[in-house]
Amino acid sequence: MGLCQGKQNVHNPQQDELIKTRQTQFQPTHNSHTKTPSNHPFHTPSPLPNSSVNSTPLRFFKRPFPPPSPARHIKALLLRRHGSVKPNDTSIPEGDEYDVVGLDKNFGFSKNLLSKYELGEEVGRGHFGYTCSAKLKKGEFKGQEVAIKVIPKSKMTTAIAIEDVRREVNILRALTGHRNLVQFYDALEDDDNVYVVMELCKGGELLDRILSRGGKYSEEDAKAVLVQILSIVAYCHLQGVVHRDLKPENFLFSTKDEESPLKAIDFGLSDFVNPGERLNDIVGSAYYVAPEVLNRAYGTEADMWSIGVIAYILLCGSRPFWAKTESGIFRAVVKMEPNFEEVPWPSLSSEARNFVKSLLTKDYRKRLTAAQALSHPWLSTYEGIKVPLDILPFKLVNSYICSSSLRKLALRALAKTLNAAQQAYLREQFTLLGPNKTGFISLQNFKTALMKFSTDAMKDSRLTEYVNALTSLHQRNMDFEEFCAAATSVHQLEGSESWDEHAHGAYEFFEKNGNRQIVIEELASELGLSPSIPMHVVLQDWIRQSDGKLSFLGFVRLLHGMSAHSPRKL
Repeated sequence: MGLCQGKQNVHNPQQDELIKTRQTQFQPTHNSHTKTPSNHPFHTPSPLPNSSVNSTPLRFFKRPFPPPSPARHIKALLLRRHGSVKPNDTSIPEGDEYDVVGLDKNFGFSKNLLSKYELGEEVGRGHFGYTCSAKLKKGEFKGQEVAIKVIPKSKMTTAIAIEDVRREVNILRALTGHRNLVQFYDALEDDDNVYVVMELCKGGELLDRILSRGGKYSEEDAKAVLVQILSIVAYCHLQGVVHRDLKPENFLFSTKDEESPLKAIDFGLSDFVNPGERLNDIVGSAYYVAPEVLNRAYGTEADMWSIGVIAYILLCGSRPFWAKTESGIFRAVVKMEPNFEEVPWPSLSSEARNFVKSLLTKDYRKRLTAAQALSHPWLSTYEGIKVPLDILPFKLVNSYICSSSLRKLALRALAKTLNAAQQAYLREQFTLLGPNKTGFISLQNFKTALMKFSTDAMKDSRLTEYVNALTSLHQRNMDFEEFCAAATSVHQLEGSESWDEHAHGAYEFFEKNGNRQIVIEELASELGLSPSIPMHVVLQDWIRQSDGKLSFLGFVRLLHGMSAHSPRKL
């Protein structure tokens, strides 16, 4: 869907070059911008008009981009998604989604729009609709201003497009109430359009605030923005909702006041997903798309990448990935690394750099969750942060309980290497699970904590089914020490700068308290290997020849819970 409740359409030529980001959404666009050819084909300019080198560092790539991105057909895919081309116009198979004849466009919404609302002027326009202001005609809130997003049914030419609208309304209805989410009031329809009635935000887009500040924020001001973004995204992810189009244009300020709360908008590309699922359709906006989206296997972690891009722009005024073409952007996202060496990064705090790096890691397993990001040391000094319940420990604890006794010992050793900052997040999560007076939690604690924050969105994402399936926790009690072992992400630690210290420190603990002589057959049984596998060949580098105990290599593989027949390079 298009932009929701945007600013009024007042043309400003000076912003044309920056607003290029608004057109790099994976959807058909009707407006184009021309650029002056550069003598440096891989030069990364600022996204901001008339900005200086000091505020927006220039970048020159030393070598050309690698071969074509896996997303070269992405535009055709999105055109198909919304019925703008015929099925034969692209070679990407997406199933039978072109049942144009006989499409049911009746949503079952109320049809009395004009009797309830007096429509005003258009305040925003997107790819598949526009938004206008309106006033309530009667009732207790007569005269109250609202925003009405108008989505023409004529553009709903595929079953997917119809489902996108239905899902957007369901998500807004289920999640409304959070301070940093645009409030949903009503959904109506007539023969021509669907009307989504929401809170009217008059403060403009986050993108415009960035522009008005000359391209970047101070660290403290950036924290104020990112805490609000992370708060609503953590709430969405807990409900099993992935936004899939997070960018500065999709955050509005309620008012023009500097202290105005920030509101997330436009859930037209959002979807439901639980920790056991991966999505595969490619949607989003080019500059903010995560690598795994282009590889068609992603979950909520993709939103965290987008937040990393936003954080990068806020702090330095430049995009982390840039190219002249959409396909070039995709190649950069997949192959290039963001630059933290040029101005102003060296002058920013190490915590700020670490925060952004922790989000812009290409391996989604190493990326912070929204709740973890709120616990990051860079944000720890920001007043009033409340770390919400995170769904990641649910997944990790279930994996831990299902692990072998040897792996549990290894994870317990790893947990002993965690520092105070790393334990702070785990302590928050343990407390939110509501341990009993003796300091233990059980399966019921997980279910109760989740139900406390449950909405209809959680039912649609089948997240409750996922948690109910954690039968391995039945009649199993866990104290905080064991919870740390169970809920620590080995992949995230591996992505940290201190991974070597953690791994070797954990191995020392394991050597003293858990390592013992292991026969090949025993290890094979622990790993669930078939007796038909030549175990002595597969597992020989897991065990030290000198004393028959687990080697460091085998220990690290064991931490990851890896299968012995797919050994991992360290």
